[in-house]
Amino acid sequence: MRIRVRRTGGFAGIERGAEVDTSDRSDAEEWQSLAGRVLASGRAAPPAGVPDGFSYEITVDGRTVYAADPGLSPDQRELVTRVLKEGA
Repeated sequence: MRIRVRRTGGFAGIERGAEVDTSDRSDAEEWQSLAGRVLASGRAAPPAGVPDGFSYEITVDGRTVYAADPGLSPDQRELVTRVLKEGA
């Protein structure tokens, strides 16, 4: 499973992105479960955010959902944080 996160917005307007391929990871099932919950709770179109807040595009195996601060669910926040931290 490939999980890609693209973060845009913020005060400086700097875009950041990262991708994780879970296929060879020992914790792949955990990632897949989290990604499934995020896909289920995500929006099909970018939601309205707040000034200087971040917007997120989350793509899991070709399916894309959107989220924005401050409305991230706990699962969305965890996935975004993990991908941006551990991804390339």
